[in-house]
Amino acid sequence: MYRERIRQLMQHENITTEATYILLMDPLNIYYVTNLYAEPHERFLGLLIDMKEKRTTLFLPTLDLKKAQKEAENVDEFIPIGDTENGYAKLAAYMKEKSAICFIEKNYMTVAQYEALQKETGINNFKSVERAIIDMRLRKSTIEIEKVKKAISITENALDEIIPFIKIGMTENEIKTKLETTLQDLGAEKVAFDTMVLTGENSGLPHGEPGDRQIQYGDFLLFDFGVFVDHYCSDITRTFAIGKISDEQRQIYDAVLKANEKAIEAVRLGDPIKNIDHAARTVIEDASYGAYFTHRTGHGLGLEVHEAPSIHGENKEKILGGLLFTIEPGIYKEGVGGVRIEDDVYVHPNGEVEVLTSFPKQLTIIDAK
Repeated sequence: MYRERIRQLMQHENITTEATYILLMDPLNIYYVTNLYAEPHERFLGLLIDMKEKRTTLFLPTLDLKKAQKEAENVDEFIPIGDTENGYAKLAAYMKEKSAICFIEKNYMTVAQYEALQKETGINNFKSVERAIIDMRLRKSTIEIEKVKKAISITENALDEIIPFIKIGMTENEIKTKLETTLQDLGAEKVAFDTMVLTGENSGLPHGEPGDRQIQYGDFLLFDFGVFVDHYCSDITRTFAIGKISDEQRQIYDAVLKANEKAIEAVRLGDPIKNIDHAARTVIEDASYGAYFTHRTGHGLGLEVHEAPSIHGENKEKILGGLLFTIEPGIYKEGVGGVRIEDDVYVHPNGEVEVLTSFPKQLTIIDAK
């Protein structure tokens, strides 16, 4: 699989006719094409692909060498770099063509890294490799989806376990702590992002932070969280009600649920991605809550919790087989609270649409006494 990814990268239409070198420094992209994940921190890490020699060389901290030799695939040579050595100088010895075109991750590389690379190699012609990497990572393999499914299973099992624990008077932080402990006990490697447990007026903040706000009768209680399993992540949002809720709260919930369902129905192979956003937004606008839906309908996920594609109303790119993304419409109204319902959706190569998340979406009222 990893050898095939290297081959695809080298033959990508944006690269193959021009590049002399491809240099990857993002640990996630290096993992994607070699099966090795190493976090270099302040040390040097880089995978150099020599297009003419068809050779891959991995420059990495000395302390990661043994791990790399055991785990990395499709790497022809390992070059260890000690803490006092200049990684860019070592790299330059393998990049001798000063008139070369080198493809780099412009969205990842810092200015300082770019300047060091230019200084040591003498190369002045750099282009972006991002489009090629995005195109490859967009289409998830069966193996990748199985990893995501494991991460989803842990999140859903944890949510199922946490609901009976919830009592009126508990704080958001108390519930968050219990949830994250449960996730770890169930096998999560780490949370995918800062876990959101938001209640009452805080649920009306799309990116609110849990605090000492106590759960009260009549609140919405919103969970938005995910975990990593074998480097791939889940992302799920469910909103509950505590005790009896108002007619407006129920109207808001019903509108978000219908928007979620209509957006999923709009996922059709070959159609523009913007149709998904339009389907969700139309439902919420028809319910007179359009001003309270303040974000895109979803985003891609995989090695990162936010990656391509972006599910917004201006995205004209086509829905492709292999795409994995969230659908998460929401309504956030001051004085009432917020509702978001988020699913992880996979488009099979044959066009079949599979909703990977299965936790119930119908309004659940938690007694919480």
